[in-house]
Amino acid sequence: MGKEKLVVEVVAARNLMPKDGQGSSSPYVEVEFEHQRRRTRPKHKNLNPVWNEHLLFDVSDPDDLPYRAIDVGVYNDRGAEGRGVGGRNFLGKVRIPASGVPAPGEEAVPQLFPLERRSLFSHIRGEVSLKIYRTAIDSERALTKADGGGGNKQQHAVAPPTTKQIPSAVVTPPPPGKQTPLPARLQDPAPTDVKSVVLAAPEEAYPMPASFGCGRGGRTQDFTLKETRPLLGGDGADRDKASSTYDLVEHMQYLYVRVVRARDLQTGGCEAHAEVKLGNYRGVTRSSTAAGAPLWHWDQVFAFSKDSIHSSVVEVLVRDGGGPTTKDDFIGRLSFDLGELPRRVPPDSTLAPQWYRMEGKAGERAKGELMVSVWFGTQADEAFAEAWHSRAAGVHGDGLGSIKSKVYVAPKLWYLRVSVVEAQDLVVPCAVPGRFPEIFAKGQVGRQVVRTRFAALLPNRAPSNPTWNEDLMFVVAEPFDDLVLVSVEDRVSPGRDEVLGRVAVPLSAIERRLDDKPVASRWIALDRGQGSSRFGSRVHLRLSLDGGYHVLDEAAAHSSDLRSTARQLWIPRVGILELGILGASGLALSKASGTADAFCVAKYGPKWVRTRTVVDSVCPQWNEQYTWEVFDPCTTITIGVFDNGRLGCGTPRVDVCIGKVRIRLSTLETDRVYTHAHPLLVLHLSGARKAGELHLAVRFSCADAASMLHAYARPLLPKMHYVDPLLVGQVERLRFQAVETVAARLCRAEPPLGREVVEYMLDHGSHLWSMRRSKANFFRLVSVLSGLVAVGRSIELLRSWRRPVHSVIFIIAYLLFILLPELILPTSFLTMAVIGLWRYRLRPRHPPHMDTRLSYADAAYVDELDEEFDTFPTSRGPEVVRMRYDRLRSVGGRVQTVVGDMATQGERVQALLSWRDPRATFLFLMFCLMAAVLFYAVPMKVLAGAWGLYVLRPPSFKNRLPSPLMSFFRRLPTKADSLL
Repeated sequence: MGKEKLVVEVVAARNLMPKDGQGSSSPYVEVEFEHQRRRTRPKHKNLNPVWNEHLLFDVSDPDDLPYRAIDVGVYNDRGAEGRGVGGRNFLGKVRIPASGVPAPGEEAVPQLFPLERRSLFSHIRGEVSLKIYRTAIDSERALTKADGGGGNKQQHAVAPPTTKQIPSAVVTPPPPGKQTPLPARLQDPAPTDVKSVVLAAPEEAYPMPASFGCGRGGRTQDFTLKETRPLLGGDGADRDKASSTYDLVEHMQYLYVRVVRARDLQTGGCEAHAEVKLGNYRGVTRSSTAAGAPLWHWDQVFAFSKDSIHSSVVEVLVRDGGGPTTKDDFIGRLSFDLGELPRRVPPDSTLAPQWYRMEGKAGERAKGELMVSVWFGTQADEAFAEAWHSRAAGVHGDGLGSIKSKVYVAPKLWYLRVSVVEAQDLVVPCAVPGRFPEIFAKGQVGRQVVRTRFAALLPNRAPSNPTWNEDLMFVVAEPFDDLVLVSVEDRVSPGRDEVLGRVAVPLSAIERRLDDKPVASRWIALDRGQGSSRFGSRVHLRLSLDGGYHVLDEAAAHSSDLRSTARQLWIPRVGILELGILGASGLALSKASGTADAFCVAKYGPKWVRTRTVVDSVCPQWNEQYTWEVFDPCTTITIGVFDNGRLGCGTPRVDVCIGKVRIRLSTLETDRVYTHAHPLLVLHLSGARKAGELHLAVRFSCADAASMLHAYARPLLPKMHYVDPLLVGQVERLRFQAVETVAARLCRAEPPLGREVVEYMLDHGSHLWSMRRSKANFFRLVSVLSGLVAVGRSIELLRSWRRPVHSVIFIIAYLLFILLPELILPTSFLTMAVIGLWRYRLRPRHPPHMDTRLSYADAAYVDELDEEFDTFPTSRGPEVVRMRYDRLRSVGGRVQTVVGDMATQGERVQALLSWRDPRATFLFLMFCLMAAVLFYAVPMKVLAGAWGLYVLRPPSFKNRLPSPLMSFFRRLPTKADSLL
């Protein structure tokens, strides 16, 4: 008999999951055997396809088949949908041991295999019918002729075992009359069971993946990071002077006109205003009333960008009155030739204003003088932030304050610890005879309310003297102008609590502590509301402001500040972070006018910065530079882009979030300027979309490399987090309160930084459940474990002796390490060092950016995104909530099964010595005694070498059955039989 072939006849499939977004799929089957892959033709829009195609594979060693497996995968072909989008969707898989494949000449029948999930979150259903057998070379030729004669012989050509190519079609279907009969279970599809409906409901109701990564016109969106090479630090004469302080942005030229004051004006009233005209642009000062001399005072600056200058003369006019201008209110004017104006480059001093005699309409000399200064400068000028800009000429009223750049400092947050120890001599009413009091303490600071558990009832204490010994934690901010209210209450009935007494303590009077040493406690008299402490009721409290902690207001995964609250515990800075916010391009439109009023917000540590608003532009240019001190390199800066919604008078006056970028400082090389266009990726109900690109220039500089490297050896959080750690539930609740406190304070600034901006920058809703994030975290875990899996597969490959040379080399290396164990650790560390040096040339050259594939945003379904954007508590209808609840139950059931299996293995280990199974424990004890004697008598090297040789023995010396030790372990009792 000649060389054998493995034939996998793909017959049909039934009840597949729809994946094409239209309630159907275009499925095909892909089979892999010994690194050879074959696939069938896709069946267009068919959930019960019939293929009847033969896929042939080379069999290198028939005796090795018991150790092989056949991997069958069913996929939906996206390219067959006519959307112009490639790729595929997973529909299910089957892993079939090759040990049961019939030999040549034996009869083979089609078998029905239920499709399995690839991961915990896969939504799979259906079955596939396969007929698997082996055939000789002659039989293969006969099969070729039966499938269409010699003309189709080329379609049966099998690639070498090392090939990775997947041919689009392997063999044509048999001619009519030669069709393989369809199994009875596939001829008439049975009704779908309830469980299948529950698992499929999300994808049947919203079957289309929310994002195919397509933009307008069906083109694929580019979600990658792009390196840009802007001209930073200006050019020409001003490059050298400004490069030291303003070198991470492109210099923008502006014409500045500063109108300071006027005197001796000939007005009809006491009010006057000035007007600056440059071509079609006109800026007007506020109205000023003469005082004293007479003297009119304005002191306002007007800035005209260079690209808006279409005139050779700038005029300053003074008009009478504070109302609308008329033809008769002209007082005088000044004109300046732009070619004669000086240029100012910081750090030059500001240009001194001068008095100029005004002229009339006909050029005659008019009465009155005007103090002004006019010069050319850049955005580095001190007057830039407060100037009226020509691009914002259409903004009036309150909106003018919201378009200027500002720097904000977040309030300094503290943890307030209220330790409620006990109470004495409480007056407890007994409204219901025989009712036992349920007494608890409640603390309140502002809107934060925390309760203790019900008091512990000790045998030697009366109900009027309850004991708690419980800590209540709050977030408070400087300045401390609030009160902490502690009340002792009795749960009279469900929903009704009666106050037994309360006490109020000013926060400013509470002691601050920097370490874990407890502060002194004190007894405080309780007030029942009559203004006096009756019956001597009092409460025992210990109050402290804990400055040794870092108050978390950001997600721990990308925090920007890890210092403790108390300044006395701060460490010296390790570097400087400089950020140049250059501009943006292609911003998403959020207004009906077809444009955007964009500004940026950057947050690092307690310092927030806000750029000016560029009005009516989807490609704004900010070119503003900011600096932060860095105390820990393993921190993250966050930059967000927003559309200003406070320019008009309509409601709601909120800023629209366009997108944000996060950059981890430890991924940046020291003193290197990174100039990149970062994609602004956001999630909508329609999926992941690109809302534009943000152009940044970032530099992280370090003066002391030793301090920088030493920072990696310090604990990530302050000492108090490890000495007296907070519970996970406390940290989450306190973070929520910290975000609320920061948002409330920044909302009161001028201009206000909206609550929606603060919550978006701090990832306020990241703790809520999301199916998409759960999938992303699951596949992150799979990726982390893939290295161990690859090592396991490599060892299994060596044990299989499919490559005898590699197996022999591995055995020699293994015996060498057994004989010389002192070489194990040096060799391991040297190997890792060599690998690290080799990968240096492949190191990332760009900072990391948000990844849609890693976030599982490119494959999320509409219903999953709708669930993520849903409010808490939910606002969806009962049917949608029921479907999501059933889906969550199915996922939870699989998690529950995995946890149960892990518990089962642990209980089997415990059962070895528990005598729950006396015979098993007796056998284990005998094994331990014999093993102890053996290990005492035989050197460890000999035992380890013998064990390794036994494990690595060739397959001909192996038994296919499980080992006796594994069989013994699987027979041990567990507590699973005691569960209800």
